[in-house]
Amino acid sequence: MATVTIEPSWQAHLQKEFDKPYFENLIAFVKQEYAHHTVYPPGRLIFNAFNLCPFDKVKVVLIGQDPYHEPGQAHGLCFSVNDGVQFPPSLNNIFKEIKDDTGADIPTSGNLTRWAEQGVLLLNATLTVREHMAGSHQKHGWEEFTDEVIRTINNEREGIVFILWGSYAQSKAQLIDSSKHFILKSAHPSPLSAYRGFFGNHHFSLTNMYLQKRGESPIKW
Repeated sequence: MATVTIEPSWQAHLQKEFDKPYFENLIAFVKQEYAHHTVYPPGRLIFNAFNLCPFDKVKVVLIGQDPYHEPGQAHGLCFSVNDGVQFPPSLNNIFKEIKDDTGADIPTSGNLTRWAEQGVLLLNATLTVREHMAGSHQKHGWEEFTDEVIRTINNEREGIVFILWGSYAQSKAQLIDSSKHFILKSAHPSPLSAYRGFFGNHHFSLTNMYLQKRGESPIKW
């Protein structure tokens, strides 16, 4: 497993988590998994979402559940795939809604690094997964860590847009103070639920209206 580093501002805000026993157990588990199985994303990209979007640059938090678990897809950003990889169905639906909502053309690449660099923290609740086995790294400590990430942003920042698609992401709303942040909820973009309230949610334009009202630059979706 490659050396894993996290951007210094996040390191400072999360150091107390890294020192807790559960996190040591989690890292031991993850190292074992990388040693004996194919695990995604590549080890150096586990904290990619944080490394591309420093703590003070966060404007939007988009919460996913698990990394993609097929070859070449996951690179540490929720819903995002590497350049040249076919769009997964949920991402396809995200791009459709962006086009309908904002008029932006559907991009040629499903790589959302450009969002992260504009201040969108693309946070999966679980940061690693075994190949072909969705959910295989759940309940080993990642959720405890990423819940603390949400709490830390909630407590130490204000005016952040939290985008919660589907019931799992919406369960994180209890960690967020809606009086100081903007919470957007809808159905998940997966084909199973996209027509039950994801399409037409206008989350991309609503996010930008909120950011602009606060004097911040909008996200180029």
